[in-house]
Amino acid sequence: MGLSFSSYFKRRSYAVRPLSLEDCEALAAIHEEGFSRPWTSEEFEALLRQDTVFGYAAVEEGVPDGPLCGFVLARHVAGEGEILTIVVPRKLRRRRLGHTLMEAVLRHLHAERVESLFLEVDETNGPALVLYRRLGFQQVGFRPAYCANPGAAPTNALVMRWDRTG
Repeated sequence: MGLSFSSYFKRRSYAVRPLSLEDCEALAAIHEEGFSRPWTSEEFEALLRQDTVFGYAAVEEGVPDGPLCGFVLARHVAGEGEILTIVVPRKLRRRRLGHTLMEAVLRHLHAERVESLFLEVDETNGPALVLYRRLGFQQVGFRPAYCANPGAAPTNALVMRWDRTG
């Protein structure tokens, strides 16, 4: 017997969990899809070993040991946070995974009483800009020709900041 129409199109639910050193190879594989100069598993391991660095992975709800569905890596020092990288694989985009991951970081930083969070984003990345603006980020800077694009001219990066309220 085949799947019913409703079960075939059932929307999947996702949860977040903290990143661990065991995730480094998966992080490198996902990062490779999203960036022209991907980070290696060794680079992820070195970052995750730092006391100030933390991150979250999106996983399918009910499948905590399943494949990662995206991740965010951040750090906080002296009352300020920074998004180091965030990636959701192309096939899983438009499912609010980026929003879910960013909310996990903001909750973490709120608990740590961090006052502001910075990130850099390619000015041509429309979906990311929409997400960050919805979360309350404001542009505070500009980096000309900062984002490498294979086979094309570098694009500018926007520096954005989120400020804690309450």
